[in-house]
Amino acid sequence: MSAIDTTTARPTYPQMWPSYNAAQIWEKQNVAQMLSELCESIHAPVQKRGRPRIPLGDAIFCAVMKVYGTTSGRRAMSDLHTYAEQRLIDRAPHYNTIFAILEDATITPILKALVETSARAMRHVERDFAVDSTGFSTRTYMRWFDTKYGKMRCESGWVKAHIMVGVKTKIITSIEVTPSNVGDTSCYRPLLESTAKRFTLVEVSADKAYSTRRNLRLTRWLGADPLIPFKSNSRPSNDPLWARLRKRFTEEPDEFYRRYHKRSNVETAFSMMKRKFGAFVRSKSAVAQVNELLCKALCHNLCVILEASYESPHGDNGVA
Repeated sequence: MSAIDTTTARPTYPQMWPSYNAAQIWEKQNVAQMLSELCESIHAPVQKRGRPRIPLGDAIFCAVMKVYGTTSGRRAMSDLHTYAEQRLIDRAPHYNTIFAILEDATITPILKALVETSARAMRHVERDFAVDSTGFSTRTYMRWFDTKYGKMRCESGWVKAHIMVGVKTKIITSIEVTPSNVGDTSCYRPLLESTAKRFTLVEVSADKAYSTRRNLRLTRWLGADPLIPFKSNSRPSNDPLWARLRKRFTEEPDEFYRRYHKRSNVETAFSMMKRKFGAFVRSKSAVAQVNELLCKALCHNLCVILEASYESPHGDNGVA
């Protein structure tokens, strides 16, 4: 009697190589073009006196493209002169202007708005979302004397990026950048509410760090099904929503984890950002580190939109 093979074939996902190759070849130029169009909506305050300043939109464009290129400000200057020749910006600024704009706290909300605005291109595609956080190392170091072992210790500092992504395209729909000691669950509400303003929520996946009654209620109130595992020490409750979701988690674990697996897409988004734009930030000050990380998120979104447009040039995937 012959043996029966009961192994399950691992699913594979074919790559549209012609579209992928074209997107990669022309990515830099197309990203610059899309970013220039985004920055046209930025209105700079009227300058009353002094030397003519570079327009705010051009300054932000230069800062983002410097981050996109993963180079120092000085090495980015040749690209900026090329963009000026292509009329994507009025003129190439001095590299110190790029450092100054990243140090400006007033552009932080502008960069966040650009990330959120860019994500709108996928509003007809994404219905399911995932949330998580990750750390990006910095060039600053913390030193202290370890009294237990009697020697000096040194550790690199890091900042934390909290993001919500669409599970199909890995587009970042909202982002919060915080110091490393800020807990994940405190950023869940702003991420979810920001995404709900532009997207229709159906499912939201998150790990156990976000398992609180407040987060579950907020997710249901916004019309989405929260796929959040319960902690091992969770207790039954008189809260109807908590009791119903806990019962589903304990009595139907196979079905829950089959849908919960979508959460892995947020890890993929982090991997995409770090592999392409670096797992660290070059800036030294806290404000510049936040702005640089927001620039990375914006670059990621533009690359996602570009690849989607190449895969579906006639808008079959809903990109608009």
